[in-house]
Amino acid sequence: MTDEALLAQVLAPYKEHCKYLRSAAVTETDGRAFAHCEFEIPESCYIDDTGHLNSVEVNICYNQMMYYLVAKSVKDGIGTGFESWTMDDFWKHQLPDILIARFSARFRRPVDPRAFSGEMEFRSVTRRTRADGTPFLHADTAFRYRDAASGRCDGEVTLAFVNVP
Repeated sequence: MTDEALLAQVLAPYKEHCKYLRSAAVTETDGRAFAHCEFEIPESCYIDDTGHLNSVEVNICYNQMMYYLVAKSVKDGIGTGFESWTMDDFWKHQLPDILIARFSARFRRPVDPRAFSGEMEFRSVTRRTRADGTPFLHADTAFRYRDAASGRCDGEVTLAFVNVP
């Protein structure tokens, strides 16, 4: 179910050894978009092997999952909040204009970074206006990671999409 060509484009800005997202399936329920993903981190990009998923890797995986979910939502008209976007809009805004405003992660049990799954959902996407009159999108999201040995990490992220169409 992974759109391989889209996944390759979404991950293009990443260094080869930092492309952790292996597959992703996107679904929609009640106007909300969900991603179901598989990850593999053969070797950490910045530290000796810790034996478990760490906060830096959690964030990198979240970014890859989120970028894919937004791109697929735009491409296939899934979910709400990105109806006015084109794929050109996504590529233009992917790196400079999608900002993490708040990031929270809770490690319940250690997660094996060699093979784990992740899920993400857009809980809400709303159009807002800054004090200077500039519009932006505000998105509340949630994610969770699991492995075969009952490892678990979950969290919530607030995103701001600035300079939006």
